[in-house]
Amino acid sequence: QVQLVESGGGLVQSGGSLRLSCAASGSTFSITAMGWYRQAPGKQRELVAKMSTGDSTKYADSMKGRFTISRDNTKNTVYLQMNSLKPEDTAVYYCFAVGSTATVDWDSWGRGTQVTVSS
Repeated sequence: QVQLVESGGGLVQSGGSLRLSCAASGSTFSITAMGWYRQAPGKQRELVAKMSTGDSTKYADSMKGRFTISRDNTKNTVYLQMNSLKPEDTAVYYCFAVGSTATVDWDSWGRGTQVTVSS
């Protein structure tokens, strides 16, 4: 199993920046992708960005050009650099990881970190 711990959320003004971090521990060798979802009040959880093995990335259209996902394999940590933040980016951001072993496909989630963007 893999455990995920997020950090870096907070309150920022519109146009500002934040960097989220997600540290993975446990059976990190079986991770095939990591990334971020977010959920705003009253809305469904939506994909923000993900990075797969081989460093391929995927972003939601509304985040392209503003958000950048990256990782440090030596620290088993994935980052989300968020620039030009807008009030509509306010949400709880959840780190996730998916992976596969010889016997099971799995997914793991962090507890979430709040990002609030004031206008």
